[in-house]
Amino acid sequence: MYVIDEAREERDIQAKYDELIQACRALKPLSPDEEDNILRAYQMAKKAHAGTRRKSGEPYIFHPLAVALIAVKEVGLGPIAVIAALLHDVVEDTEITLDELRMVFGDRVAKIVDGVTKIEDVMLLQQSESKQAENYRKILLSMCNDAYVIFLKLCDRLHNMRTLGSMKDTKKLIIASETSYLYIPLAHRLGLYTIKTELEELVMKYTNPEKYEEIAAKIAATADRGAKLHECLVNPVRQMLDQAGYNYSLKTRVKSVYSCWKKIENKHVSFEEIFDLYAMRIILTGVPREKEKEECFKVYALISQHFDPNPTRFRDWITHPKNNGYESLQTTVMTPIGTWVEIQIRTERMDTIAEKGMAAHFLYKEAHPEENIEHNPVEEWLQQIRTSLEQSDKSALDLVEEFKESLYTKEIYIFTPRGRTITLPSRSTVLDFAYAIHTDLGHHCIGAKVNARVVSRNERLHTGDQVQVLTTANTLPDEEWLSQCQTSHAKDAIKDFLRAHKKEHAAEGRRRLKEYLEKIHLKDNPQNWGQLKRFLGNPSDIDVLYDLAIGTVTEHQVAECFGKARPEPNLIFLDQYKKLTTPFLLDKEYENLPTETASCCKPVQGDQVVGIVQGDRILIHRTNCREAMKEMANHENHIIRAKWRPGEQLSLLTGIALTAIDRKGLLQEITHHISDELDLNMRAITLETSEGVVRGIIMLYVNDVEKLNGLIEKLKSIDEIEDVHRI
Repeated sequence: MYVIDEAREERDIQAKYDELIQACRALKPLSPDEEDNILRAYQMAKKAHAGTRRKSGEPYIFHPLAVALIAVKEVGLGPIAVIAALLHDVVEDTEITLDELRMVFGDRVAKIVDGVTKIEDVMLLQQSESKQAENYRKILLSMCNDAYVIFLKLCDRLHNMRTLGSMKDTKKLIIASETSYLYIPLAHRLGLYTIKTELEELVMKYTNPEKYEEIAAKIAATADRGAKLHECLVNPVRQMLDQAGYNYSLKTRVKSVYSCWKKIENKHVSFEEIFDLYAMRIILTGVPREKEKEECFKVYALISQHFDPNPTRFRDWITHPKNNGYESLQTTVMTPIGTWVEIQIRTERMDTIAEKGMAAHFLYKEAHPEENIEHNPVEEWLQQIRTSLEQSDKSALDLVEEFKESLYTKEIYIFTPRGRTITLPSRSTVLDFAYAIHTDLGHHCIGAKVNARVVSRNERLHTGDQVQVLTTANTLPDEEWLSQCQTSHAKDAIKDFLRAHKKEHAAEGRRRLKEYLEKIHLKDNPQNWGQLKRFLGNPSDIDVLYDLAIGTVTEHQVAECFGKARPEPNLIFLDQYKKLTTPFLLDKEYENLPTETASCCKPVQGDQVVGIVQGDRILIHRTNCREAMKEMANHENHIIRAKWRPGEQLSLLTGIALTAIDRKGLLQEITHHISDELDLNMRAITLETSEGVVRGIIMLYVNDVEKLNGLIEKLKSIDEIEDVHRI
């Protein structure tokens, strides 16, 4: 429990400010004006937040100071970012206005603070929209104008996650889910891998605490192996690099808890089967830019001579850097003690980019405005976002979801007939390529020659393909084309064309609407028009008028909308009026609503759960369910506390998947453990055998997670069973 001691707090606050100034000076020398402005911002923030405390009990000023320190030490941002970080909450939480900030610190600081500030007055949203999505959208719009907005949002979120322990349980889940939904993908796309890794760890710690502790303990137990690796790998590598005359530094790391868990879940392997638990980084110093690739490959050759590499694990991110600017050679080698270790080879410049990501490019250009840098991944990426945001008809949720999906997309490199390289997201098609070249080329695309082979326009492309687009003047886009492309650029171009096409039918749609309304003695006015759109569930004027024009929306539907047509009879079942019982304890205002366990994660007694309001019912999810985390990230007001009712014995349907080597009697042994030993009821069992390997799914009823885990361990003990896991 936090104990308030104002004298000690004052000393701690001053110490944090002194640490901040020293960190700024270490990054680059500060001018007198920069020092004065940082001090002025600190004093303004301290005064504005005076008397306010965080949930932990600490003075609120600790938070902006911590965010500013993260911005300097962990991202490498300069004075402007420090000033904005110190002031980032004053507009939202105090009486200070943006105009005051603008007068004291200038327009840029005011715009950054405004971009980081949450929306105060939420607009009238459709029922499917959310306040969080509108906040995300505002951040994206602000980010397009100044990248500092998103850098500071990540710093702010990192400190909030580090200090999440004092929050209520539901608030922890909501903040962790928001972090997983948007901020971790953003950190990944920006190349801020250190921040991304810590955020992943913290999210798992709050959404899946038991598994986090289990894997953390297993990693800690491997400390002896790490010491042995140092002797058989690190020392020999140092010796060979010294003999070759390289200037370098070495870093080692152990795979994070989250990364281990992700591999266990996705690859269905045990912890002991994770072969890249350890990694080593070789950073070459003093290498001229023009010789970086050559020297990195020379070091790779040295490593390959002394340690056997895994040929499937080699990655060349120097010839083709990642879309966030990441450059490195990566290989995985076998060590003398039988352990695989990933080795990364890069120069000091590459390491800075790997650690700071796009921030490194952005900050370098800011520090060297006189240099004409042709390729800047930050500006190119922001330009892509600007283009996407120009489509004003997209809802906030759709825009954010589309943007988020693009953050993890890998890239492929396609060549035009003249050898020009076009970079596209993986899974892109011929149609995406055509629109990337020119909109008109896309509009008339009928297919392409890919490596001299004629293919359709929905053919997927792969790195290295050479593509010649085939067109005809008679071909124009239709709705089906949207399913034949992957990129937002292509889809937006198609939607623009279709929108323009639909506008041509607007007059006919309006004429029909007036005709239908006159028959039921109503007028075509804004009120009736709005009621019809809500009835049809379509907010787009153009779409509704087009549907009226082509007959998709009928005269009967219009009459039904205004209660002028006899509705279809509804059967009322007495089941609706049965007394509702629930095995869950809910917040008081929701305790009379029916509950239902989510089919996506199938929670059972003992799982940590959360309730999500879905209309007139409560859907119960496991707290680490992806669908639940997405919902919590976008609809905070739908989230309620839920706990299993003590002593409740309810059998719930869940499933397990298994992989085994086929043998006689295997199925009988499996069912014996389930039915006879553990007395569990099976609903369905599906087993398929291919080339001597059995893969199956068993759906069964269990009443607590301990019994389910016990069953999994029992099945794992059966000879020939290779893997069993919950689905």
